[in-house]
Amino acid sequence: MSNWTNDAILDALRGVVEPELGKDVVSLDLVEVEGAAGDHGDGLTLTVKSSNPAMHARKRMQEAVEFALERTFGKPVACDVKVIPLKQEERTLETRKVLPGVEHVIAVASGKGGVGKSTVSSNLAVALAQLGYKVGLVDADIHGPSVPTMFDVAGEKPQPVEVEGKTKIEPIEQYGVKVLSIGFFADPDQAIVWRGPMASRALNQLFTDADWGKLDFMIVDLPPGTGDIHLSLVQQIPLSGAVIVSTPQDVALADARKGVGMFRLDELKVPVLGMVENMAYFVPPDMPEKKYHIFGRDGVKRLADSLEAPFLGELPLLQTIREAGDAGRPAALQTNGEAAAAFRAVVANLLKQLGKDV
Repeated sequence: MSNWTNDAILDALRGVVEPELGKDVVSLDLVEVEGAAGDHGDGLTLTVKSSNPAMHARKRMQEAVEFALERTFGKPVACDVKVIPLKQEERTLETRKVLPGVEHVIAVASGKGGVGKSTVSSNLAVALAQLGYKVGLVDADIHGPSVPTMFDVAGEKPQPVEVEGKTKIEPIEQYGVKVLSIGFFADPDQAIVWRGPMASRALNQLFTDADWGKLDFMIVDLPPGTGDIHLSLVQQIPLSGAVIVSTPQDVALADARKGVGMFRLDELKVPVLGMVENMAYFVPPDMPEKKYHIFGRDGVKRLADSLEAPFLGELPLLQTIREAGDAGRPAALQTNGEAAAAFRAVVANLLKQLGKDV
């Protein structure tokens, strides 16, 4: 009978496979050993983390671990084996079921509609792609899916593709960004009227049933508000963090505060990577020396400071940004100009928050 050393225990468990991840629990670093072992392992506690939180799945994992230990060390095995769910924040690229090939998933949210969240999402995705990153964009705004228009792909229909024997949805690629939108699957002249559970299931398919491949970043354009659709999405997808978009006026700031609060709920605990002030000021083309703060001045910056959240920058209220979105060519595609420079500055600050080089 082998001695109960840490190395011997780990060797014994290398044959125990996490069924949903397809690799053994040791190589996935899902095993923790505590205590000093007696003759039969008494005094030891083995904690194994399971990708599936369901009780029956954890029970099967416990039985597999105990069987592997008995086969190696002989009966009786007296160590305490515990199987606990793998927390969202503990998941690495290897231990994800959803979007396993995506390094960073970033939600772009706003408590209030009409503040330019989709415009910011689209331009962030394009600006990241221009820096050489592999980028995906999910338009999860069921109330007003506008990303197809902003990327000039409103008439496109995603096609099925075979991946490892399974049928997946192939995202539409435009400007170096892989795009999927709920708008691709709905009549553009018909309002999408779905109850929460139906909307959540449909949106979840954009993440689980699509062939995203390897991506450095995925930007998720969330619907406005802080409802059950948001909670369902945020709990299911492995977010690296959230970006909150708001205009500087008090009405929008009140809702932006709620948006930050949602991501900081105990059951979510998603890092707020920063806040963006959109429509921060207006400069008349014929009076470039003038700057008008139509919706207020520095409102988002002050809110970010009070909430101890990073401030990623301000974006001007420019006709060129609106025209670029309507034409299906996001302003960040421009090689120069105030709009493109403003989006690139926000992206640079976002990358700093993630420890990435610009």
